[in-house]
Amino acid sequence: MHALNIPRSPLDLRHHAYVLVSALVVLLMGFQAGVARGAPESFADLAAELSPSVVNITTTTVVAQPSGPRPIVPEGSPLEDFFRDFMERQQDPERNRQRRGSALGSGFVISGDGYVVTNNHVIESADEILIEFFDGKELPATVVGTDPRTDIALLKVEPNDPLPFVEFGDSDVARVGDWVLAIGNPLGQGFSVSAGIISARNRSLQGAYDDFIQTDAAINRGNSGGPLFNMGGQVIGVNTAILSPNGGSIGIGFSMSSAVVERVVGQLRDFGETRRGWLGVSIQNVTPDVAEALGLEEVAGALVTDVPDGPASAGGVKSGDVILSFDGKDVPDTRELVRMVGDTDVGKAVRVVVFREGSTETLKITLGRRETAELASADGETGPSSEPVETEELGLKLSALTAQYREEYSVPDDVKGVIVLDVDASSEAFEKGLREGDVIAEIGQQPVLTPQELQARFDAAREAGRKSVLLLVRRDGQPRFVALSPEAG
Repeated sequence: MHALNIPRSPLDLRHHAYVLVSALVVLLMGFQAGVARGAPESFADLAAELSPSVVNITTTTVVAQPSGPRPIVPEGSPLEDFFRDFMERQQDPERNRQRRGSALGSGFVISGDGYVVTNNHVIESADEILIEFFDGKELPATVVGTDPRTDIALLKVEPNDPLPFVEFGDSDVARVGDWVLAIGNPLGQGFSVSAGIISARNRSLQGAYDDFIQTDAAINRGNSGGPLFNMGGQVIGVNTAILSPNGGSIGIGFSMSSAVVERVVGQLRDFGETRRGWLGVSIQNVTPDVAEALGLEEVAGALVTDVPDGPASAGGVKSGDVILSFDGKDVPDTRELVRMVGDTDVGKAVRVVVFREGSTETLKITLGRRETAELASADGETGPSSEPVETEELGLKLSALTAQYREEYSVPDDVKGVIVLDVDASSEAFEKGLREGDVIAEIGQQPVLTPQELQARFDAAREAGRKSVLLLVRRDGQPRFVALSPEAG
């Protein structure tokens, strides 16, 4: 038996306790680090399970017949027969009827009866679509519906037996740093698997409905339309685009989130088209100076710049309102409002909370359908003045909107206001984007028709000690609000 080494003094006891606690801390830190940084031992089982549901997509496109002027050859020339034979070969329908598309893509099966999801740009303009499965079998596909706004397409094949398929997961719970798996057909090389992590969330590239997951999993040309899986084997994104200076993967790829795709696919499957909600307003983000000018406590919401005929107009929304809440959800900015409205069922009656003249109001609005909405422009009357009156204010050279200026700056007859003839490049107005040809339609949410009215409003703002005044500016038919300080030069 071994004798125990028992501390013989308080100092020894403290030393041993310190050593034990330190060792325990090191063990706990190592355990936590292992949890945080631990990678899967292998992706092999997951890849083997999911690959049969991923497909390669090949398209065939009819080639347009050659057209254009025929070469002019003098009659009787030795080259006459040569050019005639050459042109006939070019016009031969059997020779030029079809060609196999060189840009291959990817997709994935979402139901046993043969529904396949891919990118719209993969099958756009295709006359024939061929689906190749993991086991090498091929089936022709038809287009059920497409949505160019999110670059999603739904296809259908007719299998003899039920197909292996995958399900959508909840992309909203995915976190930056989570492992993901991309499977597809990069560069036409056939089935390929790449792994990485989620690098960022909620990326927007150019569309109003964008909600991209950014990943460093290798995505190349040919991966388009393929799935991005979480570690549970669920699809949380559709691989759509890459950011690259050379066309190859540099670790910045984008997958449209399943939160967007699943709803789009459901509508394409049910209706063959998308049916997005439509509110019927033009909006812009609330900036700090706009918030101050309106008396808003927070820089949030969507500022309404125009309300043409539509659901919002019928529901009582006015230009200058700030939409703070839509259907029970806070509106942080214009992008989120567009997504909220688009994700809401057509015909649903929703409550919209707006900030107007220092207080909030709740309006009830029945949504229309964006895809079929036709915005009507209100009829207006011109009020030309034969002698334009010009003035200067805050670095702006202003005039009444005469018939001459309407023609010179292509201002529609239904637009009323004060025309901007020049902008001092050193002024705040220039910095805020005002330019020659802009029309100031309102100031302080009140219409103005003459430069004198505009000056009077600025004078009143100065006397009231306002730090900024809100202008409604129209350019090329598009309205926007601009906040200017009445003291700025």
